[in-house]
Amino acid sequence: MTTTQTAPSRTSTPVLGPITHVALTVQDLDVSLPWYAALIGSAPVLDEDTGPFRHTVFAVGGTLLSLHSFPEGIDDQPFSPRRRGLDHVSFGCADRDELVAWMRRLTDMGVRHGEIVDAHYGSALSFKDPDGLPLEVFCPPGP
Repeated sequence: MTTTQTAPSRTSTPVLGPITHVALTVQDLDVSLPWYAALIGSAPVLDEDTGPFRHTVFAVGGTLLSLHSFPEGIDDQPFSPRRRGLDHVSFGCADRDELVAWMRRLTDMGVRHGEIVDAHYGSALSFKDPDGLPLEVFCPPGP
């Protein structure tokens, strides 16, 4: 008795997997690197100068967060969520109690932040990095 194996179909529609990494361009890695290390609570897993740019990478859960800098500098326009591109990066947390703990931690770090905003789809706490890039911590709605 023989079995026949069928090759996987190449005509099926691919499905996107989870986001593997986010890369943010920063003005000065000497400023941003210690700030993000304090926020994340760990050292970067990679710090590499590729020639065209330097990137420092942090492991955040199952995602990599990369900070990029360019030797020739950057177009130093202030961030605007109304410009095409990034609006904000959001980090997850388990629940509203953990979100409150993040609010205390940001305050202890001297990071300015908004109040917790509750909505039917979850709760968020917004703040900015040293370059003014918008970040938030977000949790799903409570029971």
